[in-house]
Parts: sequence; C-alpha cells; structure tokens
Amino acid sequence: METEVLYRKIIHIDMDAFYASVEQLDNPELRGKPLAVGGSEIRGVVSAASYEARKYGVRSAMSGVQAKRNCPDLIFVRPRFDRYKEISKHIRKIFYEYTDLVEPLSLDEAYLDVTQNKKGNPSATLIAQEIRKRIFNELGLTASAGISVNKFVAKIASDYNKPNGQKTVNPEEVEDFLEKLDIKKFYGVGKVTTEKMYQLGIFTGKDLKSKSREYLEEHFSKSGLHYYNIVRGIHNSAVKPNRIAKSVAAEHTFNENLTSEIFMEEKLQRIAEELERRLKKYTITGKTITLKIKYSDFTQQTRSKTLPYFISDKGLLFETAKELLYQEKMKESVRLLGISLNNLNTEVKKTVVVQLKFEF
Repeated sequence: METEVLYRKIIHIDMDAFYASVEQLDNPELRGKPLAVGGSEIRGVVSAASYEARKYGVRSAMSGVQAKRNCPDLIFVRPRFDRYKEISKHIRKIFYEYTDLVEPLSLDEAYLDVTQNKKGNPSATLIAQEIRKRIFNELGLTASAGISVNKFVAKIASDYNKPNGQKTVNPEEVEDFLEKLDIKKFYGVGKVTTEKMYQLGIFTGKDLKSKSREYLEEHFSKSGLHYYNIVRGIHNSAVKPNRIAKSVAAEHTFNENLTSEIFMEEKLQRIAEELERRLKKYTITGKTITLKIKYSDFTQQTRSKTLPYFISDKGLLFETAKELLYQEKMKESVRLLGISLNNLNTEVKKTVVVQLKFEF
C-alpha cells in the first residue's frame, strides 16, 4: 500500500523595487530613470533602488556617496513611509481575499498558505498569477512570486524570474532545483557564511548535500542541521498569520556627524521617546535594551543590557541607553544612533496547519 505524501501550497509574494516603484508611479517624471529612495549624495544610506539604478550596482544599504559614484545621474528622493504603508495595506487586503494564512515579512513581501483557500482554487500557480494581476490592475505596480511546498523554497523561487515574474517549484522538483543553485542564493546564507562554505569547497546546493550532518554541525554548529535539512527541501515552518515581533526599534541618521557624547545624549532622549510611542501603540514591553552606533566610517557597533524586569518607559530606555553609551569610548564620530528593545513579553501563538496532497 502506497503512502500518500502531504504537502503545503506556499506562495511568497515580493513587490518589485517597491519604494522606488511607488515613487515612479506617483511621479511620471521619474519613470525610466535611475532612482534611489533615502539618503542623498552627501549623507545617508540608500533604502531602495529602481531597476534602472541597479544596473549601475546601486543597492539598498549602500551609502549615498557610493551610489552617486556608481551612477552619476542617480536621482535621490526622500522616503514617504505613510504612502508605502497605504499601498501595502491595499495589497494585504487582496491577499486576505484568498487566505487568512498571511505572514507579512515587511511592507513589500509576505508568505501565503493557500493549501486551503477561499477561492477553492486547487492551483497555487494560478492563484499567484491572479494576485499579481490584481496588484497591477488595482495599483499599477508589479510583483514577483515563488510557489512551492515550503517557505524556504518559495522565497528563493520568487527571486528567480524578477521583476514581474513567478516560478513554481513542484514537489518532485525541489531537490534538483536546490542542488543546482549557487549557495549564495540560499535564503538565510549570508555573506560571511557563503565565504566560509566556499573555503570548504561548498559552492552549490549539490556540494552542500554531499556533506554529512556531522560534518556540517562540526563546521557550522547549530546551523549545521538547518543547512542539512534545507538542501533536502525539509523546512516545516508554518505560515504564521500573527507574526510576533522579536524586537522594536527606533533610530536616526544625523545631518552632521556627532563627536560629543553630550550631543548624543540629547539625540538618544528623542529616540527613546519615539521608541516608547511605538511600544505603547502595540502594548509591548521588553527586558533587553540595545544601543546601535554607526560611525562615520560606516562601521557598526551594538551594546546591550538585559534588565530583570519588563520596561517600555522612555525614561528607563534613555537611562539604559545612556549607560551603554558611556560603556566605552567612541572610536570615531557618529552618524547614526538607535535604540531597540527585545526579549519581549509577546507570546508565540501556535498555528495548526492541515496538509493535503495537491497539484501546483
């Protein structure tokens, strides 16, 4: 007697160059031109880049100076987060017409579990096509999608035919798909880990799959088991509709670098006030306060302290951040300060997912 194999139907929707695309949508003069949202050619960091700018190597998290160097004709615009949130809300409304199992990752991407969906459509591929078409017709923006048996593969697949495309990886294709991928394409394998894997002769999924679980745990500690599983298509994390925040943060990049801790104290007080507003909005408290410092040479440092009780008060946030500020001497002038709170009082809610056999 054959054993029936059970699979989920997971879609990962990722908007194409979301912030930049919204700016080009609202201002026709920016269409077809290299555009960077955030920062400037003198200060700040690029939050998003249009595809026209990406051709010149402009990427998010790049300094404005480097971005302008790469693309002399680059146009900088200030971000309008209220507008991005407005459009994101509309996009999510579309998602919820298909399923209640929606896990937003950010304003511009989300996982959807459509194993059982409100449309009664057995094809996850057709659902993804329909959602992308609706986003374009209703908002004038393009989205890409990945469709597969779990979140990990769907996430990778959504990047496969970008922009304005989608890719389905059927159950029987998962392992072959992963074997052929460069290891740097694996979601969650960062730059440092990629370099380490390259040094160990692991360049593709196939190379990773050839390594034993013991070998991977020896070289990558607890992450070894994770790498062993994902290259075999094993990733059982359910789509969590009520995704719980692991941290809440507020930060600010300054127009001029700060060299005195006295001036930094004043900035931290305002950041603490903003963080308190965000925490109280969602009734969140936490125990671990982290001070983030970005220096003028773009190096970054964090200092943390865990309290024996939960807090959300701006006074306590500021006093703890101030203590961390003076923990050691600054090595350079400072261009950004931030305060985050984690070790939160939120509880993870378990979601029961029914798995069925299906056609993609």
